[in-house]
Amino acid sequence: MADSAAVSGKSPGDLRNYVLVTAAYWADTLADGASRVLVLFFFYNLGYTPFQLATIFVFYELFGIFTNLVGGWLAARFGLKSTLFGGLCVQIVALSMLALAPEAWLVVPYVMASQALSGIAKDLTKMSSKSAVKLVVADGDEGALFRWVSILTGSKNALKGVGFFLGGVLLTLVGFQTAMLILAAIVLTALIATATLMHGGLGTVNAKAKFRHMFSQNRAVNVLAAARIFLFASRDVWFVVGLPVFLRTVLGWSFWEVGGFLAIWVIGYGAVQASAPKFVRRRAAEGHGEPDGRTAALIAFVLALFPAAIAIALSADVDETFAIIVGLAAFGVIFAINSAVHSYLILSYSHGDKVAMNVGFYYMANAAGRLIGTLLSGLLYQWQGLTACLWASVIFVIAAGLLSLMLPNQRAGAASGASVSSDGSSGNATLTA
Repeated sequence: MADSAAVSGKSPGDLRNYVLVTAAYWADTLADGASRVLVLFFFYNLGYTPFQLATIFVFYELFGIFTNLVGGWLAARFGLKSTLFGGLCVQIVALSMLALAPEAWLVVPYVMASQALSGIAKDLTKMSSKSAVKLVVADGDEGALFRWVSILTGSKNALKGVGFFLGGVLLTLVGFQTAMLILAAIVLTALIATATLMHGGLGTVNAKAKFRHMFSQNRAVNVLAAARIFLFASRDVWFVVGLPVFLRTVLGWSFWEVGGFLAIWVIGYGAVQASAPKFVRRRAAEGHGEPDGRTAALIAFVLALFPAAIAIALSADVDETFAIIVGLAAFGVIFAINSAVHSYLILSYSHGDKVAMNVGFYYMANAAGRLIGTLLSGLLYQWQGLTACLWASVIFVIAAGLLSLMLPNQRAGAASGASVSSDGSSGNATLTA
């Protein structure tokens, strides 16, 4: 799976366990993506407004914020294995709540509770898998770190896209509750396989880790987390509610066509993300350099052009299908690269026993951005349609770019061979599992 440089100094057990973690993460991602589409269109069929649809997912995102905050501390204190298995178990419970409940129970408060558990499960498994990347990357090999993070993040998003399509197909073919039962079985299979085949621990355990340490003292991590909030709000402000409802109501697409489009978009987004190192590695005077804060800022400013162009095209009576498909395809490419750079930077800024806690803090910001985007997606679409969602996206992306300008610029330290250390200053970075 990796070149010899990437895994030098790492045991075969670390590599095997990482493969198992990744497979479990993929299964959870597939089920999570499918369940989101199922819930969205189940309640759409019941006549809920866009804003009401958005509120269903509030607990999903809100509990994701708390999960990343607490989960990073739990992973540091008890190990990534405990948070991985915990996430899979919680996901099974969440899906079973919807699969086995009497039909009369399928009302908004009950489904919001189930979505809260899904949010907890998704973020526990994601944090565990992203942190486990350090187990197979040789200490100090920044290039390998960027490649592995990009491959993991890209493959995850591709599977999430498959999940969107699967959700639309299952809703059409077998109905809401049977579909949820199938998804629960997929996650249960992943849990049993991982628990059976995984040997030993996963990463290091710091029994002295304090919860207060979750609030990072690393300036670079804090700035990156703030940029991450706006970046993901810029996507979800149109993606979560506005776009699916627009495709269904304005363009008249069927459920499986909407799910298929969302799937293709996310799969393509994931493929670009997995290939991000080829796009963003800049050539330095001697060999290759890795992305830094200026890279993230530049990509964000380019990204802002695309939702603006789509909004203008929709207002100018350009063919709506053409504007959406072409514009969002371009947006997806640039967004994927920007997100991959962020995912690399958080691990580059973290080391030692702070990895899990910094990753948890970072994905707490990620969940906060999704929460903001989700609420505004329903509210703005109900107010002024998809165009309002797209202009909000422009504002959020520009904010992410401005914050990224405050991140460390490794170019300045390249001449002396320095890199960004855990406190955001220049020094010799130590990247350990």
